[in-house]
Amino acid sequence: MAAAAPEKETALKKRILPRGLQKLIEQCLKIYPDQTNPLQVTTVLKYWLGGQDPLDYISMYHNAGDPEQNIPPHWHYVSFGLSDLHGDGRVHLADTSGGLEPRSGMGFELTFRLVKSPDAAANERPPTWPANLLQSLAKYVFQSGNRLCTGDNIPWRRSLDGSKDSNTAIQHMLIAEDPQLPRTETPFGWVDFLQIVGVTSEELEQASRWNGKGMLNLLTKDPATGGPWLITDMARSSSVFEQFPETLRQLELDLEKEGSDLAGVNADFTFKELAKGALTVAVKKEVLDPDEELSRSISSCNIAVKEEAPEKDTLEQSTGSTSSDMVNPFDNPNIPSRVFPLTGIELTLAPYAAKFLMLAVRDRIRHGRHFTFKAQHMAVTFVAESVTGSIVNRQTPYAVLGSWVQILIPNRLVPRMVERFGELSTRSADGLKIPLTYEWPEQNLKFIIDNPPPELLNQQGPILA
Repeated sequence: MAAAAPEKETALKKRILPRGLQKLIEQCLKIYPDQTNPLQVTTVLKYWLGGQDPLDYISMYHNAGDPEQNIPPHWHYVSFGLSDLHGDGRVHLADTSGGLEPRSGMGFELTFRLVKSPDAAANERPPTWPANLLQSLAKYVFQSGNRLCTGDNIPWRRSLDGSKDSNTAIQHMLIAEDPQLPRTETPFGWVDFLQIVGVTSEELEQASRWNGKGMLNLLTKDPATGGPWLITDMARSSSVFEQFPETLRQLELDLEKEGSDLAGVNADFTFKELAKGALTVAVKKEVLDPDEELSRSISSCNIAVKEEAPEKDTLEQSTGSTSSDMVNPFDNPNIPSRVFPLTGIELTLAPYAAKFLMLAVRDRIRHGRHFTFKAQHMAVTFVAESVTGSIVNRQTPYAVLGSWVQILIPNRLVPRMVERFGELSTRSADGLKIPLTYEWPEQNLKFIIDNPPPELLNQQGPILA
């Protein structure tokens, strides 16, 4: 009878444990069978009871690594709460997207791998700041509704451990697939495990210009930059390009030859129609201080980003796509069938997104692709002449479809735009003297770099919708 007591206790725990959570824990136990009771950060006041932290639990596992693959011992953090743990609607509604395989909640959980110090004591406890980091990212996902995807980059612009006095170069993040935790089927849908990878400013900048997955591949090639399991080392002081300069040269050659995979970023903007012949004089642009820091870099599957406040738990995200076909930037489109052509267009774009004008034209349009700036309720897409599926053409270069504005950039205009936007790509928003104005009178096209009037932002869409 006494021997059966532990079995009864285990069965009771399984009955009490939410079914979605139980399935995820079973997946973790496949990797850590000897860690049935890992150290854990637990939210006291649950999110569905009015708490501020959406993650119910964050487990912290000791991973011994793999000496044969040159993978060092490290801490492995796993979140629980972005997916549907309970299945009763208290946090997440059931997936109604209509897919044959529904996702559970947001469809993912977050993980993080932090290298252990070589001289760490055997009984050393894991630091809890990675749990705070995962909780901050989860808050963003819940508040914005934007799901994260492999290859996304997240400009954080401060030490990941939250220290204001830290001199670490690891101040940003990329999103990778966790190398040990595959997609898991739960009673409430599938769940992916997305791993947060700490990176330097230079690595983030090149990932946002090129693509996040390509940067992750570079980081896996050497243990000093993360190795095959992309383990974050907060003591790392140099980027992969400083350690292996030839990688940056090759990246520049690839960008020149093939263009960027970044298909869009989120940015505040407004627009208005220009009457025929409205533009007669081009306005000269002014740029200040070339030594200012680089502006925000953003890149992913939702093309959704928010401007980052330095001291708040906010973040930015960006997306890549190599398709030449048009992709609707809205997850739940409610687009009327009527297209409204415009005689001309004036676009006002927020300064923090100005540098992406160069990327849009040089690394996307020049290679026959499209690029989207997406605000909360509107989107504007620049379209190359060769892009299919658009509502614009040479005869009607500007048009609106519901809340989606499209602007055709003709091939002959691309070199002139690249020349005029050149300085924008090397200066931060603080280094620009705004407003900056760019005009192409023969196209009846005008771009303004300025803070759009607050009263015009976040409206439900253009009047023409």
